[in-house]
Amino acid sequence: MLRLLSRRLIAAGVLLVVITALTSLLTTLVPDPTHNLLGMTATPEQVAAKRVELGLDRPVSVRYLDWLGGAVQGDLGVSWFTGLPVVETITARLPITVSLAVIATLVSAVTGIAFGMAAAIRRGWLDRALQVAAALGFAVPGMWVALLLVIVFAVQLRWLPATGYVAFAESPADWARSLLLPVVAIAAGSVAAVAAQTRNAVAAVLNQDYVRTLRSRGLPRRRLLLRHVLRNAAPTALTVVSLQFIGLLGGAIIVEQIFAINGLGSLAAAASSRSDIPVVLGVVVVGVLIVLTVNLVVDLLVSWLDPKVRTP
Repeated sequence: MLRLLSRRLIAAGVLLVVITALTSLLTTLVPDPTHNLLGMTATPEQVAAKRVELGLDRPVSVRYLDWLGGAVQGDLGVSWFTGLPVVETITARLPITVSLAVIATLVSAVTGIAFGMAAAIRRGWLDRALQVAAALGFAVPGMWVALLLVIVFAVQLRWLPATGYVAFAESPADWARSLLLPVVAIAAGSVAAVAAQTRNAVAAVLNQDYVRTLRSRGLPRRRLLLRHVLRNAAPTALTVVSLQFIGLLGGAIIVEQIFAINGLGSLAAAASSRSDIPVVLGVVVVGVLIVLTVNLVVDLLVSWLDPKVRTP
């Protein structure tokens, strides 16, 4: 387990450096931010002085190495437009996006695994309905689902708010109401994907000889399904859930725009539109760290369930 953990941490560190380096390189293609900062009436001398102040006159490799040295110490720089530390700016928005992604992932995992197991065990119409739902989940865009939910439940029925976010500390009930529609919009397609993969994994386990042997020996059905079938199918389900989390995190950033939620999505969109490079790099770092952490946790869980994964 320790060898697996060390290998994953080293790979995560290398991947983080590669992704941030590529992002830094791509920022050279964005429009010059000095015009947004100084206005279109700025003189060439003012623009040149501002570029020197921001360090844009230096090679991109030098700028990246300076940024990386600060990032290793927890300093992601300062926003060029607000003057606030990037860490402080992201920290204020991060709980919102993480709440959306984590809750949507839990809903997708629990609901998808339950439906997938039921379809693999019962077959028949439930299995066919799951296949249709999975096809629709892949085909229907999450943005369309979000707009439909807003029209039906917020505009017509007026059951839930159409936009905005309420912090949990202010009102747990309003926090749940503000997240309900965004979570459903994000998780709708993911539930079908998790259910389809779980159904295939459980069906494969049910066809194994040891399952038939345990069944013939009179092992209680519930114990057979939960202790033997689900445990052996769990690695596949967990892997699918971790992959879906990456998509759900990206979906949360898009859905935030529809529901006017001030999470990382709106922050990334605003920073990209005005070429606020420190904030863009900070959002990329946080996003990659979240994904790597989730993948690491899933790898450890899979290795615990299936010891064969630990072998190099």
